[in-house]
Amino acid sequence: MAREKGGFWVGFAAAVFYPATALMTRWRTEGAHHIPETGGVLLVMNHVSHLDPVYDAVLVHRSKRVPRFLAKHSLWKVPVLGSVLRGAQQIPVYRGSADAQQSLRAAHEALEAGKVVVIYPEGTITRDPDGWPMAARTGVARLALEHDVPVLPAARWGTRDVYDHYRKKFRPLPRKTVVTAVGEPVDLDALRAQPQNLALLRETTDLIMGRVKDLLADIRHEQAPDGFYGKKV
Repeated sequence: MAREKGGFWVGFAAAVFYPATALMTRWRTEGAHHIPETGGVLLVMNHVSHLDPVYDAVLVHRSKRVPRFLAKHSLWKVPVLGSVLRGAQQIPVYRGSADAQQSLRAAHEALEAGKVVVIYPEGTITRDPDGWPMAARTGVARLALEHDVPVLPAARWGTRDVYDHYRKKFRPLPRKTVVTAVGEPVDLDALRAQPQNLALLRETTDLIMGRVKDLLADIRHEQAPDGFYGKKV
């Protein structure tokens, strides 16, 4: 399989990210074969550390695909990082502004163009003290329902042991273990056939994130809690 072309900045990021993941951790991946060789893909992931995109980018790149992340627009203002994000055609997310819908529009266009779009539906690093997923935003459901592409749940665990943002702890040594698991596509055919409304968007979001949480429970070898942190009953 030929590698999807990513250009200079994708190559630059790969040259930094590959050795970084190897130096900081022992990393094991499961189910990466679920990422198809071509065509649009929506990769839905949990979010526990600012290091997550480094591992998730390498995961997709190892599959010879180029990831398009939805990321906070403020990152585009960071020196060097902003250049990488622009050059690698990543997708800025604007919240609480007139540009908010533009973020989803760019993601829709990427899926239509046959790209791999990586999304963290929680919108930020989970605030759950035990690292389980929070209640997610419904933008992921809009993308999943409006495109006939594989929607792949995926979970990653171990990056917070290296860098815990909320506790301000960076502990690269001794090397930690990171595990990433990619699941089978979520069957959304029945939901895609229904009229789209807020209830359907919430149902779809919780279904997809439920699969993410199940994968996380498997790689943590723990029982997942009911529901999602921060969600009102």
